[in-house]
Amino acid sequence: MKIPGFIDIQVNGYKGVDFSSGELKPEDFVDACRGMLQTGTAAFLPTMVTSPEHIYRRNLGIIAEAMELPEFRGRLLGIHLEGPFISSAEGTRGAHNADWIRPCDIGFLEELLIWAEGNIRLLTIAAEGDGAEELTRYATGKGIAVALGHHEAQEGDLRRLVRAGAAALTHLGNGIPAMLDRHNNPLWAGLAEDDLAATIITDGNHLPPSILKTIIRTKGPERCIVISDATSLAGYEPGVYETLGHKVVFEESGRLYDPETGYMCGSSATMLKCMNHLASLDIVGADELVAMGLANPLKLIGLTEDDVTASGSVSFDAEHRVFRVNRRR
Repeated sequence: MKIPGFIDIQVNGYKGVDFSSGELKPEDFVDACRGMLQTGTAAFLPTMVTSPEHIYRRNLGIIAEAMELPEFRGRLLGIHLEGPFISSAEGTRGAHNADWIRPCDIGFLEELLIWAEGNIRLLTIAAEGDGAEELTRYATGKGIAVALGHHEAQEGDLRRLVRAGAAALTHLGNGIPAMLDRHNNPLWAGLAEDDLAATIITDGNHLPPSILKTIIRTKGPERCIVISDATSLAGYEPGVYETLGHKVVFEESGRLYDPETGYMCGSSATMLKCMNHLASLDIVGADELVAMGLANPLKLIGLTEDDVTASGSVSFDAEHRVFRVNRRR
């Protein structure tokens, strides 16, 4: 089986380049994108996490300008904003800076759209936030897919947002506190909401096999989307680094975490590693794997394979259950 590659709807950075950094340079962003597109990822959404207004204004412009380059057409498919309209609660916000989190604000989303030159394709918000329904209706009316995450949402919150147009859950099983009510919590509520697809980080560190199996069996492969959640440390060697103003430990296993809080700080993996880890668990077959890594993410953001221009390909070795990038000769 050969495919053009995987679609990653959450890439925060690559090889030392953080897309939310105040020091992001156009040439560095271009180099990072070129590198990512050599890893088996056919196309992706550059992602900005919760940031100050001046960084949004600057970096969204850099990303939008790069998207106009011929080499990235059909490969940079839009922008994913994870925040700033998320929960500021400890644990729930994950690695997002609480000082920059905002309540739902249609006016600010309008500004973000202007700075991004209309290229916002996916928006992650907290479902329980005041004004979340109105923001979702506005965003979906502009062609932006809305995902729910970094929240403390319960079943009623999710149902209201589904009616408003929300379509997915951002990295289900992550972006939640370490301690939860045994029954009333965002994980159970998200699993039970059939009308929301689930994005899942399958790097081998964010979710144990039992949780991955439970999500996939509950949602069904047709409603699951693999993401890498790659950060600027993806492609680097293990060690201790500074990123976005705080220390991050990068373990040999690939796990990234803040040593002060213990919370994870994104992923060091690309889609190839994520897809191969999931394949190794033998939960689903090859066709379902490809759906979760290619067709389903495109469907969420309103695109098809015809909208993707890939210069490489990836093959699946069914005997060894592994994907390999086909190198051009």
